Amino acid sequence: MIGKKSEIRITTIIGKDAECNGDFSSGGSVRIDGTVNGNINVAETVILGATGVINGDIEAKVAIIGGEIIGSINAPEKTELTSTARVLGDITTKTIVIDENAIFQGSCNMNQEVPGKRAKPSSKAVKAGKKSAKEAIEEALREAEDAEDGSKSVYDAGQIS
Repeated sequence: MIGKKSEIRITTIIGKDAECNGDFSSGGSVRIDGTVNGNINVAETVILGATGVINGDIEAKVAIIGGEIIGSINAPEKTELTSTARVLGDITTKTIVIDENAIFQGSCNMNQEVPGKRAKPSSKAVKAGKKSAKEAIEEALREAEDAEDGSKSVYDAGQIS
């Protein structure tokens, strides 16, 4: 869907002057412009408007935050913090967008698979690496000495003034 805007069909709106005390869930997408004091579980998208406040955790596929949330966000697909967002809590998501002037205080886990520990090189490889590094240094010193000897002989021969 790169380059295409997906259309969000909002099925529930919590208005600017509304206050919801307790956990809230919805099977569709939700826009919140009021206050929710509790956890939110939404099947699709949560849009928290600039006047919205959530004191609890959010579970949704996508979270678009423009207001204030004190709690964690778990949005497996995408989390977006607009310039008016204020998030005090942890975010778990695949993709994150944080606009300039957004406030985010917490940690972010982007669900990336971390490969296992890197294999340590064998002791033979380490010794070979040290040997080749030592040889490279010796070669560089020889080249520097040769260049120095060459410049002296040119200078001594009167070719460089």
